[in-house]
Amino acid sequence: MKILSQVYIKVHSVYIKSQSTPEINRYVFAYTINIHNISKKILKLISHYLLITNGHGKKTQVHGSNIITKHAYINPGNDFHYTSGTVLETPIGTMQGHYIMIDEKNDIYHIDIPVFRLAIKTYIH
Repeated sequence: MKILSQVYIKVHSVYIKSQSTPEINRYVFAYTINIHNISKKILKLISHYLLITNGHGKKTQVHGSNIITKHAYINPGNDFHYTSGTVLETPIGTMQGHYIMIDEKNDIYHIDIPVFRLAIKTYIH
């Protein structure tokens, strides 16, 4: 498996107050991930791994392929983005992980998803 440094990941997360219930420790967050391919390769997203850590340090792992990856071809110079969500038991947490992608020659690449914050906007930990 190779590392491809010409793929950039940008993440934006938001707290979804209308779906959250703080009284029972249910905090819902949405996040949009943008994958920008500046390589000369056509890439296909085939799987992902996410590590979710809540404010108490509890870790949850999510991995595999899903419906998003079935149509996730990223041509050179293009972006692919999607929105997903998660529920935490705390008002703050983090996510990080990686994608596995293949190119048209079936070379396999590991693309890091940098740590990003999930938090109520006014919350400081």
